[in-house]
Amino acid sequence: MRWGFIPQWYQSPTGGPLLINARAETIADKPAFRAACRARRCLIAADGFYEWERPEGRQPLPWFVRRADGRPMVFGGIWQDWSGPDGEVLSTCAIVTTEAAAPLSAIHDRVPVIVEPDNWPLWLGEAGKGAARLMQAPAEGVIEMFRVAPAVNSNRAKGPELIEPLNMSRPEERPEI
Repeated sequence: MRWGFIPQWYQSPTGGPLLINARAETIADKPAFRAACRARRCLIAADGFYEWERPEGRQPLPWFVRRADGRPMVFGGIWQDWSGPDGEVLSTCAIVTTEAAAPLSAIHDRVPVIVEPDNWPLWLGEAGKGAARLMQAPAEGVIEMFRVAPAVNSNRAKGPELIEPLNMSRPEERPEI
């Protein structure tokens, strides 16, 4: 699927803003997401994600966020097939987010909804209703985060070194979180 949810009423894939995230607090009410949150939920696997701390007057500082236990993260998502005027069909998705809790809340106010394996059937609707109760920040200790090199700020950067912890041997590189 293409990351970037396209509502049915868009005339083209660029017919409106790119909807990459859907807020858990409003997903059931927003016309773009309402039907998908009831009937088209999906799971999106990832090694982790980046967030940027934005200190005043300084370059943004990238952080990598992953599961503390080393397993892949599985985000709650929603999907939509968009049909274009020429018959083109694009399968698109967005990640559901909620308010962040510590430690992430110190640098960003949102976090993807992380769905634990035992709850996958509930999220997907296979275990009945109740997926809304899963739309919360991960429990304490589920995620860890660390600074990574600013190379991630380039869309041309590639390679496993992009998720390696930054060497924080210099005091000015150490986070205050």
